[in-house]
Amino acid sequence: SGRSSRSFLEEGLFEPVREGIREGDLLLIQFGHNDEKDDERHTDPETTYPEHLWRYCNFALERGAQPVRLTPVARRFFTGDHSVLYTHGEYPAAVRKLAREKGIPLCDLKQDSRALYLQLGEEKTAELFVRLKPGEHPEFPDGHDDKTHFNAFGADTICQLVVREMKAIPVCAAYL
Repeated sequence: SGRSSRSFLEEGLFEPVREGIREGDLLLIQFGHNDEKDDERHTDPETTYPEHLWRYCNFALERGAQPVRLTPVARRFFTGDHSVLYTHGEYPAAVRKLAREKGIPLCDLKQDSRALYLQLGEEKTAELFVRLKPGEHPEFPDGHDDKTHFNAFGADTICQLVVREMKAIPVCAAYL
């Protein structure tokens, strides 16, 4: 949580994967939400972001594991005309491009989650995200209406999208 493709490496959070990955493993790789931040986590969608993503993919390939790229999940930003804003700028396109150029399987969660939100509508989509009433949590005394982070039900729902995508990718279907 809160890491970018850069900071996840720099903070040593990838080390357990380095130590534990084995031939035949599947490595799902998704970043982007925090790469777009205007702070030390930032990566450029044209240069450093795909470079970092390729480092993860290449590492998996060198170990005989199968990398899978996932685009960032859409944020819950509905507009007045019952549409969902496109978020994450050029980051999803950078993931798609890298997957295409390097032959890495892709799960397009940006597209799938956005379609799900449009199908459910604004109020039903809110049920997927962390929502706190005033006084319910000490860190959010006035309540909180999260548009990025899922609750358990939402995480399970998004997981179902990933499984559906993976079933359509022959090299991934064997893992399910």
